Amino acid sequence: MSYTVFALKWRPNDFDSIIGQNHIVSTLTSAIEKQRLAHAYLFAGPRGVGKTSTARILAKALNCKEGPTSRPCGRCVSCVEITKGSSLDVIEIDGASNRGIDEIRALRENVKFSPVSGKYKIYIIDEVHQITTDGFNALLKTLEEPPEFVKFIFATTHPHKIIPTIVSRCQRLDFRPISATEIVSQLERISTSEKLNVEKDVLFAIAKASEGSLRDAESILDQLVSFSHGDISLKDVVSVLGLVEQDALFALADCMITKNAPQALALLNRVIEEGKDVSVFLTSLIEHFRNLMVAKLTKADEKLIDLPHEICQRLLKQADVLSLDEILSAFNILVNAQEMSKRLDSMRIPLEIALVRLSTDKTQTSHKPAAAVNHRAPQAMPLRSVVQPLQRPVARVEKKSVQPQGKPPVTPQMSAVKLEPQLRQPEADLMPLESIKEAWPRIIEAMTKTKVYLAHYLEEGQPLQVSGNMLTVAFPLNYSLHKESLEGRTNKELVEKTLADVLGVMMRCSFILDDTVKDKQENPEVKSALEMFNGRVIKEE
Repeated sequence: MSYTVFALKWRPNDFDSIIGQNHIVSTLTSAIEKQRLAHAYLFAGPRGVGKTSTARILAKALNCKEGPTSRPCGRCVSCVEITKGSSLDVIEIDGASNRGIDEIRALRENVKFSPVSGKYKIYIIDEVHQITTDGFNALLKTLEEPPEFVKFIFATTHPHKIIPTIVSRCQRLDFRPISATEIVSQLERISTSEKLNVEKDVLFAIAKASEGSLRDAESILDQLVSFSHGDISLKDVVSVLGLVEQDALFALADCMITKNAPQALALLNRVIEEGKDVSVFLTSLIEHFRNLMVAKLTKADEKLIDLPHEICQRLLKQADVLSLDEILSAFNILVNAQEMSKRLDSMRIPLEIALVRLSTDKTQTSHKPAAAVNHRAPQAMPLRSVVQPLQRPVARVEKKSVQPQGKPPVTPQMSAVKLEPQLRQPEADLMPLESIKEAWPRIIEAMTKTKVYLAHYLEEGQPLQVSGNMLTVAFPLNYSLHKESLEGRTNKELVEKTLADVLGVMMRCSFILDDTVKDKQENPEVKSALEMFNGRVIKEE
């Protein structure tokens, strides 16, 4: 007897065996029992979650000898033929290969003929979004008023590609991705029935790799059974699927906590030497920090994290060491690394830069000369910023003033009092832009001690203009998240306070997006890093 793969062998044959789609099952069984069946259904959802299987079960429920019934017998001629795919009354059509107007016209002509043996003639069209617009238009009238004995069931992974006039004539049911817990439960049943010795950690790894598709999970398990020479271990899953072990993610996060940049780079190098895809690893690392954020906010709610209890507890323990700002900052840096990778030949370079940034203690690696200047700034800078602007307006006003005849001369004290409103005119900049640019690294460093993620946001911008006491900081056009975060009232006040502490004068801030501002990839510091790692930048056309 030929071998049957798990995905087909364990395909559901009745409503009770459908996994993870209780809302769909409830809707259909209720409609059958109340005899309120629609003439056309649209099953929408990701791959491998049971759309076509549910369509076949619905067909059996309608054409069963005892039906229409929500519990088809599975033994009558109609049920057996539908299960085997040989029923003349249930026509399954592939939308990709029958997408033109000629095929739809043929379907429209065949709809007129009565069913051969069952109560209904049922058309199941898979990947229906592949049908052309002309094909859909040819189907409209038939779909709206089909014969009483005809039912249409459409299945698609891209419902947005179906024209609205078709969707409006169907009853739409949305299938959801199946949770890792539900997939693991089904894989455990398969393993027990097939007498496979598989650890639960292995099943969770398979469930995560399948991304909500039960069919994919069953296929992966089938592949692992063929690959292994006995018991299936977690090492087998990692080897076959190229996954990243949770231990590696926790170890890298620990390097960021302990500020051990060399160890972080060594861990990344080991992962690459093991043949792992760097882009997959970066995505897994981003997801890890997402899980840390959820664990910190929800005390590791397993329903939100969708990982085994032991992993959730490890996440909670690691999240307790980090502040929420640090987690969000790490998340932002890693996402920026993904964006930087689009301009580089290799994903490795931006990931290494991100790991170094996250694993370096800036309070210890800052340059001492800059720190020394920072201590002197409060005494020196106010003098320069206040005295210099005062001299020019006084000279200009005294030169133009004319004393009327017959009145006493104006004394220097009186002149100072009368000229005071003019001395505060905004045309005189409170501080030169070049001075602010020179102090910018110290401003970022001081901001790091207050809020790390704000420092990272501010670091991506550059001082563009000074007008009076208003400093304009510009960001590249694709950095709207940074701009909006810094414009928040609390964050803006923190930035302005930091400016006052470093510059010695009170300045206000405004943030803009400017197409003349380049990304940090073209910053000299990043160029130096690229040279260190023997990298190069490719400019977008």
